[in-house]
Parts: sequence; structure tokens; C-alpha cells
Amino acid sequence: MGNGLAIFFIILGAVLAAGLSGMGSARGTSLVGQAAAGVVSEDPSKFGKVLILQVLPATQGLYGLLIAILTLSFSGVMGGNGNVHYEWYQGLAFFAADLPMAVVGYFSAIHQAKAAAAGVGIVAKKPNESGKAITFAALVETYAILALLISVLSLSALQGMFAA
Repeated sequence: MGNGLAIFFIILGAVLAAGLSGMGSARGTSLVGQAAAGVVSEDPSKFGKVLILQVLPATQGLYGLLIAILTLSFSGVMGGNGNVHYEWYQGLAFFAADLPMAVVGYFSAIHQAKAAAAGVGIVAKKPNESGKAITFAALVETYAILALLISVLSLSALQGMFAA
């Protein structure tokens, strides 16, 4: 029973890291896209500047996908060699390593989108100030990067501790 439960936790962690971060990114890019569409409908020349703002919340989804791939790879679950054996608590450790990216990825994408949508308003009124709008939104990215870093470091430590 230990191995089945361990594999469940490993896969659940990977799914949550990719799924929640992806959901946050989808919601975030949609939010900014709606604001950007209004600006572009008035002035199509601002498309490039607002597109950059829309892309920013998408990165969390990519970070979550990276963590999912690393989790499945480092644990040995991906590759299907059939020799992977873990106790339930080892699977739970992989799950815990995925949580920073899953949780922070979801929330930071949404909050970054709110900052980026406000930045779209800056671009609408003062297109030459788009760098400031991007900076406001990019600062939120710091926390997604920190979550990515702690998840990667945790997974790396687990790979060494629980080498299959």
C-alpha cells in the first residue's frame, strides 16, 4: 500500500503544480486581455505594448509545468521503469515540494494580472510610459520566481535523498 499511496502523492503534487499555476495564468491572461482589447479597439498601434502586459501572467503556468515535469522525472515516476518504490511519507515529501509553486503560482498570476490590467490603463493614456506599467506587473513575478526556486531546490534535495 505504501508505494501506491506514494505514487498518488507524487502525481497529485505534479498535477496541482501544473494545474493551479495554469489556472491562475489562464485567468490572469484573460483578465489582462479583456482590458487590452478595449485599448486596441481604440488605438490598434498599442497592440504590442499591451500584449507584453498580457503575457506576463502566463509565466506562472510555465513554471508550474516545469515543476510537474521535474517532480515526475526526479521521482522516477516518469519513464515507467517499474522499479520505483517509495513509502507513503516519501511521496508526501514530493507533494510538499510542489505546493509552493502550486499555491503561489495560482495567486501570483491573478495578482500580477491585476497589476498588468492597471498597466494597460497607463498605456492607454500615456503609451511612452509602458515600461513603468511593465515594471509594476513584473514585480509580482518575483514571488512566482521565489516559489519556483524553493520547489526546484526541494525536489533536487528529494531526488538525492530518495534516489529510486
